[in-house]
Amino acid sequence: MKAFVIGGTSSGSGKTSVTLGLVAALRKRGLIVQTFKVGPDFLDPTYLRIVSDRACYNLDLWMTGDSYVKELFFNAAAEETDGSPADICIVEGVMGLYDGIRADSEFGSTASIARILDLPVFLLSSCKAMARSFAATVSGFCNFEGAPEVCAVGANMAGSVRHGEIVGAAIESIASLPPFAGALVRDVIPELPSRHLGLVSADTELLSPELIEQLAIGIEEAFDIDLLLETAKDIELPIRSELSCDDSSLPVSIGIAMDEAFHFYYPDNLKALLEAGCRLVEFSPLADSEIPENVDGLYFGGGYPECKAAELAANTSMLQSIREFAGSGRVVYAECGGLMYMSEGIRTLEGDEYDMCGIFPVRVGMLSKFKTLGYVEAEILEDNIFGEKGRLLRGHEYHYSEIIGDVPDSWKQTFGLRFGRDMYGEIRGEGFSKDGVLVSYLHANFAANKVALKGLIDSIGRR
Repeated sequence: MKAFVIGGTSSGSGKTSVTLGLVAALRKRGLIVQTFKVGPDFLDPTYLRIVSDRACYNLDLWMTGDSYVKELFFNAAAEETDGSPADICIVEGVMGLYDGIRADSEFGSTASIARILDLPVFLLSSCKAMARSFAATVSGFCNFEGAPEVCAVGANMAGSVRHGEIVGAAIESIASLPPFAGALVRDVIPELPSRHLGLVSADTELLSPELIEQLAIGIEEAFDIDLLLETAKDIELPIRSELSCDDSSLPVSIGIAMDEAFHFYYPDNLKALLEAGCRLVEFSPLADSEIPENVDGLYFGGGYPECKAAELAANTSMLQSIREFAGSGRVVYAECGGLMYMSEGIRTLEGDEYDMCGIFPVRVGMLSKFKTLGYVEAEILEDNIFGEKGRLLRGHEYHYSEIIGDVPDSWKQTFGLRFGRDMYGEIRGEGFSKDGVLVSYLHANFAANKVALKGLIDSIGRR
């Protein structure tokens, strides 16, 4: 199996478009491609999942740690789709190659992931308004302290084919630099649709087969894909290990909200639930009339409920079935977009109000700028569905909505959240819980936290 990382000299260097096009081009060659994304982002992985037709996994050192990242990478690479593991693994980086949690450390960066997995990097950089200076930029990245192996260099935002040839000649004139894989001319491939969180939510209408084909053709013409395959690393897969908790957890059935409004889930969370023996039943709060039969718990991930607020509000039979389920005392876990759906209603930026489940007795309002962005460490202040007081969970928050007014005292704040790169400062109460319902803006990675994973499964099984 081959594997490499796609890194950039900065955000906006073209990593996502190139990765999507490259995956599509490789699939046209008949290869099975397993994709990964560095960091906590949900958006790029949803698009990579569509293009690769395999789950795209987040590799995040801060949330999960070194050993889990390695374990997840090799387990996902060995996963069989239609009876076969992947032929090649591609890891899309985040921000610039060395940008991580702190400015004085590369921890959590694309470079640190490349070194932990011992994979080479295909380095992308904009060459806009540059000629020989492009080579100087690349040289700086290749020779930076602790640099991972750079197997090839690609230019983006070339003004013309001739401009691409010029920056290629600059790279090739310096013997110590990696080979030049080609240049992508500006506006040759279609621009990906975007909105406030980056790419628009995963939708096969937005990322259509026609768009995927255009991306594949553009990347095939711009870059020497054979060179990338030659310089990628050959990896051997170890014996597959389990990512789940021990088998003492009770087997349970969990309804997973999955449609255009709710689809932001860390796939290793779902994978860990499956490997622990849980039965996962997907349903659509938009299209289905009620929740699935015979489920023991419900899990609502993030997404864009505000974009589908009218349709969600109109599906009154689904809203009622969720209310009845929550009223029975069984477990409902709702994060970010799920919290919005559990609320009394959503106020859009235009001022329109749409009634939601009404389980969490507050309303939420959309903002024109993000409310919170960053890594979060959550200490359990009072026992909740993830475990006992004093346990820790790690995750990420990124949302453009806020709770309007005060949360009633009957809803306990069971999380104490610390934000920021150093996790210093005031602890904020969150993780609102009552009976079996827990709502939070935190996107928790509980797959890497076996105690929390087991706590969630056992909480669902006990109800």
